[in-house]
Amino acid sequence: MKTLAHEDQPWEEWRAGVQTRMLISARNGAAQLCLFEQRVEPAAGAPTHWHPVEEVLTVITGNAEMWIDEEYSGLTAGQSLVVPAFRKHGFRNVGSDTLHVYAVLASSIFEATFEGSAEPVKRWLPAAS
Repeated sequence: MKTLAHEDQPWEEWRAGVQTRMLISARNGAAQLCLFEQRVEPAAGAPTHWHPVEEVLTVITGNAEMWIDEEYSGLTAGQSLVVPAFRKHGFRNVGSDTLHVYAVLASSIFEATFEGSAEPVKRWLPAAS
């Protein structure tokens, strides 16, 4: 049995106003999912992108505007959005406080293709042997 101490895992700045910490991924032994959290400053967020797998976004604290394709919705603490694979989606912090979001992808690596980009971004690949 492997126990992971999340406080030991580093925060990374993915883009201005967005700090991300990967909790579970191929890097630390997961085979079928990854779990990460983000702290998002007001007006910042995730630009429109898609994944080849399903994703669940859960608001822990704050106020988010989330979208799938052209459909928009406001989410607050304790609410989640299920994003089907290959659907364009994103979110932004529409509140005045930090938005805290947990995300789960049905893959042990993070892979996303952003609008306007031909190549996907891949993160947290398995550690080299």
